[in-house]
Amino acid sequence: MKTFLMHPDRDFDVRPPSPNEPILFARDLELDVLVGAAAGDDRYLRDIMSAACASAWTNDIATIRYRQAILKDCLANPSLVRQFYAIAIEPFSRERSWYFSLYGRDPSAMLGSGVRTLQSCLDVLARLRNACSANASRFDSQGFHQLFDTLERDLNDAYLAAARTDLNNLTFRRGVLLSAQVGDGGKGVATMLRKPQPRDLSWVRQVLTPGPQSFTLQLHPRDDAGAQAFSELKNRGLSLISDAVYQSAEHVLGFIKALRAELAFYIGCLNLKEQLDRIGESIAFPEASEAPRRFQCRNLRDVCLALTMGRGVVGNDVDANGRPLVIITGANRGGKSTFLRSVGLAQLMMQCGLFVAADAFTSTLHTGLFTHYRHEEDRSMRSGKFDEELVRMGTIADHIHRRALVLFNESFAATNEQEGSEIARQVVSALLDSDVSVFFVSHMYEFARLFLDDDRTLFLRAERGEDGTRSFRLREAKPLSKSFGADLYERIFMPSNAVTGTQAKAGAGG
Repeated sequence: MKTFLMHPDRDFDVRPPSPNEPILFARDLELDVLVGAAAGDDRYLRDIMSAACASAWTNDIATIRYRQAILKDCLANPSLVRQFYAIAIEPFSRERSWYFSLYGRDPSAMLGSGVRTLQSCLDVLARLRNACSANASRFDSQGFHQLFDTLERDLNDAYLAAARTDLNNLTFRRGVLLSAQVGDGGKGVATMLRKPQPRDLSWVRQVLTPGPQSFTLQLHPRDDAGAQAFSELKNRGLSLISDAVYQSAEHVLGFIKALRAELAFYIGCLNLKEQLDRIGESIAFPEASEAPRRFQCRNLRDVCLALTMGRGVVGNDVDANGRPLVIITGANRGGKSTFLRSVGLAQLMMQCGLFVAADAFTSTLHTGLFTHYRHEEDRSMRSGKFDEELVRMGTIADHIHRRALVLFNESFAATNEQEGSEIARQVVSALLDSDVSVFFVSHMYEFARLFLDDDRTLFLRAERGEDGTRSFRLREAKPLSKSFGADLYERIFMPSNAVTGTQAKAGAGG
């Protein structure tokens, strides 16, 4: 049996990113805020959401739409989905986890563990099937109906009754019936497990009906060698059936594990939606476009900033269809970095199959997401800022593929503007030639000027009023050759941890 709640044709890879291979853009996009809102204190939910983020770039449009339909069902029936999940996680609760252990190489131990596991699993699956059958009409998605059909087809009442009878027989409460032949040296050969004979409850029949001649051997309580011999004889008889029962138990338990993992993703989505509802942030289901170089959003907001601030934040409207390079300039603390982060998070959430914090969002699928943000200087003094930027750019070049997305934030500004602009131009030009989409936040006018006549480029600018006020919105506009003196003074001379009233307000919008 398969669950098929994450992919229409295969299982979901539940492995979270390893510490040795973390999600490279997690720090720059503050991904931990998003995952934390979805998972809370549940480590298992955190691992599942991280696994979904790590594998998002392999999903195709059909998979995204498939998940979106299932998620819409979940949003329409949150209490039922939580009920399904509560049933699916029962086998793995601390109180019952011992009951589902599959351990031991001894055939008798394997058989006993497998039988106990199957008995408990059948109880869980029967209750899950009943809950699904009673509410199937409330779900519309292909994924949920495929799961419901699987449970109805493979776990009908007749099958469950027969399975319970067989498992009860396999407990061998009345002993194990074996047959064997006498081989060379008086050793038993061709040992075979026999079906238990039906017990005739009529004592009259038992007295009057002669049975075959039989002999009984009773071991002395201290006959360890005899007990060992009988144990080996029994294990030979149980070896074939123990393997079959053990594999069946692994299969059934594997189905419940897969169901738990795939439902956990949607439970995380429900948790995230509840957090956004609590702070008044609306959502929309994005459209994954088959057309190349598509990007269009309406009121796109930084979901992590909203979750951190605990209230709604300013969004942006952008139409970059047909223009794979977006250069963002303008006043410092005007919302540029916030918008850049909102783009990366929305792209990630869309390719995971989630909703986004926007009124509308349409984008081409990308094969990967890479970020190149300005970081603090290496405190060990093994390299300067510029060297560190080049090293990180080299790492991106080693891993990037065609049709990827790269977000640059104040990159290559650690050297003089002329040199930094030329390096940025060459890097961006090479990426565009390789069919990579680029969003670039920069204060380097010389860099922006180099793309003024390039019809592949969209220019956005963060505005600043004459009195220093900021709307935290970006609008389509060419870069300005001037700088704001007050902004430069604050940027160069003000301590990074000094927050004025104006700065606090800027933080709310980016």
